[in-house]
Amino acid sequence: MNLDFVRVGPERLEQISAFLTAEPWPYHGRPRLSAEQVRASAAEGVYWSDETETFLVLEAGTPAAYLRLFDLDDPTALFDLRIRAARRGQGLGQTCVRWLSAHLFETRPELHRIAANTRVDNHAMRAVLGRCGYVLEAYYRQAWPQEGRLHDCVSYALLRSDWESGTLTPTPFSQEAVR
Repeated sequence: MNLDFVRVGPERLEQISAFLTAEPWPYHGRPRLSAEQVRASAAEGVYWSDETETFLVLEAGTPAAYLRLFDLDDPTALFDLRIRAARRGQGLGQTCVRWLSAHLFETRPELHRIAANTRVDNHAMRAVLGRCGYVLEAYYRQAWPQEGRLHDCVSYALLRSDWESGTLTPTPFSQEAVR
């Protein structure tokens, strides 16, 4: 897989807009975006700022994925990954998550952890996160609003220390019910 991770700014707004509006994103808060929504989000600094980096993942010059890294001024960074439907299920998600993890930990020494939130029924993303060393840390009931419904969601994270050592630190979930 020959990929280029290209950091983008306002000069590529139309390319970002074309990518985000080309197809639905079923596991995101707004599954369908309009060009107007993308422009409004860009004006608010959603895609590029001191705390946000956005990348297009190009394959043979064509965007195959979109990656937004945000909350970069916090000890825990977050990310948004969107892969074109035609490229899903082919290992691109793992490649992107491994790349973003290395990129963030190598370029931001103050960063302690990277977190990812997704709907509980997004089995593909959950598998990618697990394969990339992210550990399930939380389960949120009815916390993900989408099109008039509330979905359960989960949160995974990768600690810098685990990334550096290549180990996993499990969470101490209790098996006891709270009374």
